[in-house]
Amino acid sequence: MSSATVRSSSRRRWGIGELLAVLRPDFPEVSISKLRFLEAEGLVQPERTPAGYRKYSTNDVERLRYILATQRDRYLPLKVIGEHLDAIDRGLQPAEAAGQPARAPDSTEPAPALITAADLMQSSPALRMSRTELLASSGLSDAQLVSFMGFGLIEPVLGTDFFDADALTIATTVSELSAYGLEPRHLRAFKTAADREVVLIEQVTSPVAAQRTDDAQGRALQTVAHLGALSVRLHACLLRIGLRRGPDHT
Repeated sequence: MSSATVRSSSRRRWGIGELLAVLRPDFPEVSISKLRFLEAEGLVQPERTPAGYRKYSTNDVERLRYILATQRDRYLPLKVIGEHLDAIDRGLQPAEAAGQPARAPDSTEPAPALITAADLMQSSPALRMSRTELLASSGLSDAQLVSFMGFGLIEPVLGTDFFDADALTIATTVSELSAYGLEPRHLRAFKTAADREVVLIEQVTSPVAAQRTDDAQGRALQTVAHLGALSVRLHACLLRIGLRRGPDHT
């Protein structure tokens, strides 16, 4: 399928009658009243035309397929299915059993050896996790999370109680480091070093951002990303050299 075809499909909208024709081959019992009921329950929210007609997007169709398949195959109540959809909307895997929290999806991609400028320019994946979900996904205990947060190593998204993908990466990493006996007070040095690098990079890029040109902000962001990637490269090389020399060499 060409990229143009994919884009066209993602923009397509189905009326409720057209939607029935799409769903009935897999779900023969689905009806207009069923679709309206699921909408009333807040599980799907199709667009409305100025005349009030429902228009279902590709995402709506996939949500309905998930709802109908889960009802048919797993006999889950709509309340639980709604919780599953909420987890999916936040980038998580739904809970496997009642009473368990949703979790971050398993990553099959190995971490890059070094962060590039392009990596730093990218926004974090759309992931929103509760405290309970962060603990379940990272392996940290609640006491450990409290301690790491106290040292400023893990923080929720500003102004919210949710944690994002970066917080999960940090939580998972410090959890693995903790297995070697490292405590938050030891790892605080990483946060301090990063804060100092941020200040240094801001000192370099502030004059660029202050220029009165149309592309000043864009060039400043690119400079920030490039300097950030260079600082990671420098840190990795210095660490590698130090580890090769061993603790008995200065």
